[in-house]
Amino acid sequence: MVWASDGPNASGTATRELVLPTGTMHLVVRVSDHPLRMFDDLDDYLGNVVSTSVVGGARTVPYIRDIFEPTRSVGAQLRPGASELLLGVPAGELADSHTAVDDIWRTGADSLRDRLCEAVSLDRQLTLFEAALEARLPQVRGMHPVVALALQRFARTTDVRSVVRETGCSHHRFIALFREAVGMSPKLYCQVRRFQGALERLAARPQGALSATALDAGYSDQPHFTREFHRFAEVTPGEYRRRAPKQPNHLPIE
Repeated sequence: MVWASDGPNASGTATRELVLPTGTMHLVVRVSDHPLRMFDDLDDYLGNVVSTSVVGGARTVPYIRDIFEPTRSVGAQLRPGASELLLGVPAGELADSHTAVDDIWRTGADSLRDRLCEAVSLDRQLTLFEAALEARLPQVRGMHPVVALALQRFARTTDVRSVVRETGCSHHRFIALFREAVGMSPKLYCQVRRFQGALERLAARPQGALSATALDAGYSDQPHFTREFHRFAEVTPGEYRRRAPKQPNHLPIE
């Protein structure tokens, strides 16, 4: 899925935000003059500059980024298996980190950004970006069938053992194939997707009971929900709801 953004700071007066894990990879090119700046923790106000063209690996933990200046960006959310096709690097090697595209592609990143900066409209930027990604894809290659089957099953179940049995792979081989394509273990992937499902339910029912949200999202009980939510968001479900982020995965830091 490709997208383009050309808006102001969506978090109001906040200058930093906590970006929550989604379980997916992103490739983003900033076409404004503000590279991605990340912070180690809440007490770090200097931060580290990454690049204007960045690959965000699949994450199992949140990260803090600078949102002081509005930015224009063009990006893509990468499907499992796309990392090695587009970037030449298994997803597992890029997990839980942000990497400058220059460090991966070696050539082509700067010229792509130059073309995007010259484009007048968001539609033209999207067209150029999508064409550049398609040009990097090999003509014929698909996702490993074991991973494709697992992703299909994990849309309905979190029982990793039953899926491993169905694939006929050894547990070790299954984990290795899945991590290479997706960037994390099957267990963590299922936990992050369940967390994302909880965020969707919180947005849909902002006044609903947290216990009902927990059960609907697949947690055994509310304490289980609270523990895992805090693990991925670094705040409790109640605190998350009180902050009422405009974008579910982007939590302003007060």
